[in-house]
Amino acid sequence: MNRNFIFTDDTQIPVGTMYCIGRNYSAHAKEMGVELPESALVFIKPPTAFVPNQTAINIPSISKNMHHEVEMVVIIGKDCSHVTAGDALDYVAGYAVGIDLTLRDVQAIAKQRGEPWAIAKGFSGSAPISTAVPAKDITNPNDLSIELKVNGEIRQKGSTSMMERTVEQLIEYVASIFTLREGDCIFTGTPEGVGRLESGDMVTAELQGVPILEISIV
Repeated sequence: MNRNFIFTDDTQIPVGTMYCIGRNYSAHAKEMGVELPESALVFIKPPTAFVPNQTAINIPSISKNMHHEVEMVVIIGKDCSHVTAGDALDYVAGYAVGIDLTLRDVQAIAKQRGEPWAIAKGFSGSAPISTAVPAKDITNPNDLSIELKVNGEIRQKGSTSMMERTVEQLIEYVASIFTLREGDCIFTGTPEGVGRLESGDMVTAELQGVPILEISIV
């Protein structure tokens, strides 16, 4: 599989580490029955979690409850560490829409045991991501409509303006802990409406100004 981010201008960047932000929308935290974190909640997906548009995704045999979480994805265009929020967007190559596929039952057991979420969040195929647009094509990433449909029915609908932390704040925070490299990306959190996917489902994710992402569940 070609594990590259593909941009609308035909640029390609190899996919790196995916830094994912949990509970960045208050309504999603509420539906999950948890409090908003005092600082950004960060977990990681490996590059092998990436799959491109039009991929058929298998539900892993270890789970009976795989959920969708639609998110704006921020792709890093050059290495950065300890950058300020004011400079953060200078390091962005572009934007895409992604789905953080989550094995909710596996995650629940991990939470109960105080164990990491790596299996529930980082399994192969857990990060479908659309074709990306160059950063210059998005005037304000913090005010974009976002939605997800399953079999044509809207399941999630919101705006990046509802995020608790902006793109600039997220880059500043993540880069204060990790050195971000070209090809790394940040999943910026999901709005409310997450839910279960079944074999046979057709899933469509949309982010304003970005090509549509379509996947099928098998």
